[in-house]
Amino acid sequence: MQVPRRLDQLRHDALTIYAAAIQGVEPRVALTKALATCPRPERVRLIGLGKAANPMATAAVSYLDQIGIPLAGGLIVTPDEGPPPDRRLIRVAGDHPVPGARSAAAALALAIEADQAKAGDELWVLLSGGTTSLLGAPISGISTNDYLALMGALSVAGLPIGDLNRARKRFSRWGAGRLAEAVRRASRLRLFVLSDVPGDDLGDIGSGPTVPDPSTATEIRRLLATLPTALPITEFADRMLAQVEQGALPETPKPGDSIFAEVVPYLIGSNATARHHAAERARELGYAVVVSDRLLTGEAAEAGRWIGRQIATGPPGPQAWIWGGETTVSLGADHGRGGRCQELALGAAQVLAAANADPVILLAAGTDGRDGPTDAAGAVVDPHSWRAIAESGIDPHQALARHDAYPAFAAIDGLIRPGLTGTNVMDLMIAVSRGPVR
Repeated sequence: MQVPRRLDQLRHDALTIYAAAIQGVEPRVALTKALATCPRPERVRLIGLGKAANPMATAAVSYLDQIGIPLAGGLIVTPDEGPPPDRRLIRVAGDHPVPGARSAAAALALAIEADQAKAGDELWVLLSGGTTSLLGAPISGISTNDYLALMGALSVAGLPIGDLNRARKRFSRWGAGRLAEAVRRASRLRLFVLSDVPGDDLGDIGSGPTVPDPSTATEIRRLLATLPTALPITEFADRMLAQVEQGALPETPKPGDSIFAEVVPYLIGSNATARHHAAERARELGYAVVVSDRLLTGEAAEAGRWIGRQIATGPPGPQAWIWGGETTVSLGADHGRGGRCQELALGAAQVLAAANADPVILLAAGTDGRDGPTDAAGAVVDPHSWRAIAESGIDPHQALARHDAYPAFAAIDGLIRPGLTGTNVMDLMIAVSRGPVR
């Protein structure tokens, strides 16, 4: 796509603001700050889980070495393979965004590591987004095939993120407080969290492996009943939940259980942190900044259209808008390739084209560097993007209807591909309009 000079500058600024936001939630810096506030331990074991597990573990090992505290060992589970940051740690890779064979192996590795916890150990759990999939394996009594089918059905059901997480952790081996239960021999568990969910609820992040689950089997049965009736894979889940209601199977660990008495949580970074750093950089570039406190949720395309209307009618002059959140995409049987940020951007592009908006750029991207099952973090659009897609030979209306944004943006050089960032605090949407005169 041939980008006019002004739009080219705006695109550069949007990418610069995005990069500043990512740097603001860099896991090593955030964790080191949090560790400096903790009482001095005697002996530590590490368990790092999620997209930021490797950099977080690197920071933890460096901090322990600096203060002269022995590392007893540990495990990190990451989305990619590679050496651990220290020879005393084991590193395994799970699957993301869809659990698979590597996830099952990672879940088993965590079981072996949990058995190593001893009285006197202080366990540091370093938790970040992606953990649910990376450790995706079923609880006892559910086959792997049934579990994967249920996880797949839940992921495309268009549920609010809170409901999605409540359902997923119920059937996941390490969700709903089960890790805290497995390592109860440790003297204390310190939980350091990079939040990737709206509201920063610790029970939602990574399926809440070390915090209680207040949801009951009855509530989850009612939730599953709202899924499309054409999903017979929910039948086994319904039977298992009925057994819990009847007392034949145990409930998940609940608030007030003694296993949580020595769990100390620390929230070290969130989407709000990223938005703060994005706003600082935008002001440095000369923009008037509006940072939304409203976390965007719901259908990605509709959220994109809403954003498009906001910026198309925005005030004159150099202006930057910053939103955060995590939308959803309700896939049908016939769908293409993309992710929620790409779909949001395409929805916004439709509105911007119709509004004949002033020079403006919208960037929508995941903070982890990956948007859905693609190699892109998201996409960037302007008022000409919709027409440019059509001129490339792709019908943008059809691309939106089939959730097929990836090839549409690939055709106009609209994809953002920063690679895995090592962090994850949901998504960012950054719009810049009428850039300042340089």
